[in-house]
Amino acid sequence: MQSNSPIQLSLPVHLPDDETFGSYYPAANQQLLEAIRQVAEGRGETVTYLWGQAKSGRTHLLHAACAHARELARQAFYLPLGIHASMSPAVLEGLEELSLVCLDDIDQLARNPFWEEAVFDLYNRINERGDCKLIVSASCPAGQAGFLLPDLVSRLNWGVHYQVQSLSDEEKLTALQRRAKARGLELPEDVGRFLLTRLARDLRTLFDVLDRLDKASMQAQRRLTIPFVKETLHL
Repeated sequence: MQSNSPIQLSLPVHLPDDETFGSYYPAANQQLLEAIRQVAEGRGETVTYLWGQAKSGRTHLLHAACAHARELARQAFYLPLGIHASMSPAVLEGLEELSLVCLDDIDQLARNPFWEEAVFDLYNRINERGDCKLIVSASCPAGQAGFLLPDLVSRLNWGVHYQVQSLSDEEKLTALQRRAKARGLELPEDVGRFLLTRLARDLRTLFDVLDRLDKASMQAQRRLTIPFVKETLHL
């Protein structure tokens, strides 16, 4: 992650170049997308809580928010809490001095008293400071995450809450074709539907496979067809 913040530079967290607002297909999440964009720009609620099933696009939105904030010369910090066991809660110290803080998968901290207390303290510092925005993501509402600290649940319930709506198969097909087009790749409808029926249907998996097919098609100088996809993916 590129930043002027020494805190950020001390963490091996990389923001994918392709996970921006422009590459996010909102479908039923248009209102959520606009709200996150406003927060990244320093407007809107101080605290925004997103929840939705795994691989529903929550992480993409947090990455996009940090990327957009950075484009506006705002200091942004992204932390994937799924790897909190490899870090110290001290990493949260001083984050309230930044413009935007994004905590991904916060429910992964449930029943870890040291981390719960550290996040609780960060919430309080951000609220007192007033000029830092916080976006939090989880797989469920705060009250269902199993946190031990009641005051943390109370803090997580501050601000605005959004449920990330999963895409239908038709919307996933559209998202795949849009991503392919952005890469200069033509994804025929029959090939897209074939991928949806033969692979895991979360967009992260589908996008990763599409990137693999893009590289393979360039190397082989072949268009994307069902036989080519079967050959490349060994299906």
